[in-house]
Amino acid sequence: MSSPPNATMTKFGFPETLVRDHRHWVVLLRPHQATLGALVLVCKDHARAFGDISAAAFGELQQVIQDIEAGLSAFRPYQKMNYLMLMMVDPDVHFHVLPRYDSDQLFDGTVYQDEGWPGAPLLSSGTTPDAATLADLAAAVKAAWPDASA
Repeated sequence: MSSPPNATMTKFGFPETLVRDHRHWVVLLRPHQATLGALVLVCKDHARAFGDISAAAFGELQQVIQDIEAGLSAFRPYQKMNYLMLMMVDPDVHFHVLPRYDSDQLFDGTVYQDEGWPGAPLLSSGTTPDAATLADLAAAVKAAWPDASA
């Protein structure tokens, strides 16, 4: 990463939660897992509105989304994917990425429920794993990512 992390990246645990670093975006494991494998996709541009990100960031977004969907599907098949751009608290352009499941998911001895299924996701529900489990979860998601050697 060539520039310092923005406030939103830092809030969501960068660099410990880093899954993938792209030229204009970072994919982070969401420390609070509203659903298993929940991510935060943060733009590196200094933009506070979606329309203000660079053309290059928009152009890269398609590949980043394809990688997210392929990686999370390989990690744990999901039924739906939700991208939420709320930006009410954290000012930098970002999405909450939530794989959605119609049944409970088990990881490292913990059950993860999608309490909002089949309706809107409930960001306040879910599980906040301890540091060791979060690291294990990040490693498992990274291992499932397309071109995991990158």
